[in-house]
Amino acid sequence: MESVTAGAQIRKATAADAPKLAAALARAFHDDPMVGHWLLPDEARRPGRLERGFEFYIRRVYLRHQESYTTDGLRGGALWLPPGEWRLGALEQLRLLPGMARAMRTTLPRVLRLFSFLEARHPHQRHFYLPLIGVEPASQGRGIGSALMAPVLERCDREGLPAYLEASSARNRALYLRHGFEVVEEVHLPADGPPVWLMWRNPRR
Repeated sequence: MESVTAGAQIRKATAADAPKLAAALARAFHDDPMVGHWLLPDEARRPGRLERGFEFYIRRVYLRHQESYTTDGLRGGALWLPPGEWRLGALEQLRLLPGMARAMRTTLPRVLRLFSFLEARHPHQRHFYLPLIGVEPASQGRGIGSALMAPVLERCDREGLPAYLEASSARNRALYLRHGFEVVEEVHLPADGPPVWLMWRNPRR
């Protein structure tokens, strides 16, 4: 699926895109309160670990579901999981663990703590889940984030499916509100962590 909007061509991501897409997402999330500061407080190690972690998950988890979108210039991405695929089974988690450890190293326990925290609050109703969307800083403010979300949100509206995500900053929360998401709960990450807004979107008729 391809579309041209916001001055960028939106298309499905491929395995060949993974390294550059991961680098763009690492830049996008460098200063994010949750993914940047809380998860990786060591700023010197943050870029490399973000990039390795994103590339690992893009290749091993997101691409196989065929719902990952990027731009013609790989300036960002929206990585969706279709209904019923948001929770990894125990065997799949064990298979991913060695690769996660290589990518995140000493940060792995904190990553697993974050995953557990978010999963415990995840709704069980059938829905599309957007665990990750980001646009590199130099390309923000041009409507690219909206364009990246559009293919799946349009599908949600056609098929009568809700969508869910966690907003990790006030700026991102405002973007999602404009696209029909509503805050269902505000939570704080452990150890005096930043706020995270759990957001749900009912399909538009």
